[in-house]
Amino acid sequence: MKNYPEIGKNFIEGSKKLGAQEPETMKAFGALIKATTLKEGALSPKIKELIALALGIAARCDGCIAHHTHECIKAGVTREELVEMIGVCQLMGGGPSTVYGAEALMAYDQFMAEKS
Repeated sequence: MKNYPEIGKNFIEGSKKLGAQEPETMKAFGALIKATTLKEGALSPKIKELIALALGIAARCDGCIAHHTHECIKAGVTREELVEMIGVCQLMGGGPSTVYGAEALMAYDQFMAEKS
């Protein structure tokens, strides 16, 4: 079983190392994050994080699933909302999205257990 809180920590550590090697690119990427998912607009940060997680599921990216599941929880996404979004991923992505949707649900449960 994958440990998504650990995967998330590794993602952050790796991002810091990458930032030390290419600071301009990582600074620009950070600005993009602030301008998109963190910024309130026509879509709330909660909806934007659900979209980002859906794309992580579609891309089958463990680091994306860890990071955006964590951010979904911070944004107030409920388990029920997550499950409904996973259903849309299944519709659009079939079997692979079913597999990685289950991974996202496992990540959600792991982060929530860690939070308790």
